[in-house]
Amino acid sequence: LSPAVFPLSCAVQNYSWGKLGLESEVAKLLASSDPLVQIQPDQPYAELWMGTHPRGDAVIRDNRIPQKTLGQWIADNPACLGAKVKEAFQGTLPFLFKVLSVNTALSIQAHPNKELAAKLHAQFPEHYPDANHKPEMAIALTPFEGLCGFRPVEEIVSFLQSVPELRALIGEVAAEQLERSGSDDPRGVSAALRVCFTRLMKSEKKFFVDQLNMLVKRISQEVAEGKDTSGSNGDLLLRLHSQYPGDIGCFTIYFLNLVRLEPGEAMFLGANEPHAYLQGDCVECMACSDNTVRAGLTPKFIDVLTLCEMLNYTPAPSSSKIFPAVQSQLDPSVYLYDPPVPDFAIMKIEIPASIKLYLISAVDSASILLVIQGTAVGTSTAAASEMSLHRGSVLFISANESISLHLSSADGMLLFRACCLL
Repeated sequence: LSPAVFPLSCAVQNYSWGKLGLESEVAKLLASSDPLVQIQPDQPYAELWMGTHPRGDAVIRDNRIPQKTLGQWIADNPACLGAKVKEAFQGTLPFLFKVLSVNTALSIQAHPNKELAAKLHAQFPEHYPDANHKPEMAIALTPFEGLCGFRPVEEIVSFLQSVPELRALIGEVAAEQLERSGSDDPRGVSAALRVCFTRLMKSEKKFFVDQLNMLVKRISQEVAEGKDTSGSNGDLLLRLHSQYPGDIGCFTIYFLNLVRLEPGEAMFLGANEPHAYLQGDCVECMACSDNTVRAGLTPKFIDVLTLCEMLNYTPAPSSSKIFPAVQSQLDPSVYLYDPPVPDFAIMKIEIPASIKLYLISAVDSASILLVIQGTAVGTSTAAASEMSLHRGSVLFISANESISLHLSSADGMLLFRACCLL
């Protein structure tokens, strides 16, 4: 009988926005998990992929198992998913689990819902590689910043009044329409917001580059004179402009919420929610898809029309973007982040130093376990032998299997576990 719990070696993506060398949480986890890995100090280590995605299928580290990768193993042993998950997701693992280390901003983007994904994939398969939706959730490992969702209208109006370069791009008619839209008419507000954002994103390249340069010059002078530039969101504008000079995405800071997460805090990004991660390290889980509609802060393919049409133009304060974790009634060490989609959920497991024996309980779903800190020896009736767990270890756990951890670290353990709770 093939073991049903086993360690994985996971794919690293070296995207240019990633943190460099051992600044990166991804690189640190990689170096701890495999002492033979040479971390290149000038190379970006952006993402660690834990799952079965064809562009980064995890390699099985157990020589008793004939299959090389997790994707192959699940295809041959689909019962490992759990009966409900196997049926609901046609015998495939429904999520991709990741660690991200963000040094410079990711593109302004949104992910389509299932209906739009199917349409985009049929029309432009080279840009939209599959027909699935891609909701995602990020949980901060270090202080983390991102843009997410449209700001309350009064904040946007205040920027329209204090940033003349922004107002010039949007035009007087659209700006006044947003200023006049009342909170008693949410559909009118959304319509006015759509017009303003679309006018910004579709403005003529030469015109917006001139306005952006004027704005950057003005704010730089104000900073030099020691003035407060928060009314123009000056710090963030200069930071993004230094990363992506002349990019339209720099202006989106006046429309989108700046969300700051402390370690353990999360944000959930549903379909059509505009967002861009700015900096920090996080664990992330998503439906298994690569569909991203981009419109700025990126050298990649951008699709402004699709983005502006699909977005959710509902304004909301940044505090509403923080997704709460719920402490388990059964086990106080477990915090559950259970988003409003069926594809995935994440558990944060914080084992205090006082506990020396801990049971990772069985769930009716395949799951992937990541060790962020602490060391233990894991035993399971479903594993071929005992497993040494330490920072950076990743384990695949078949449905309905449990693991006993014998902790050996003085300061407890921190683990994250991705699964599918139907």
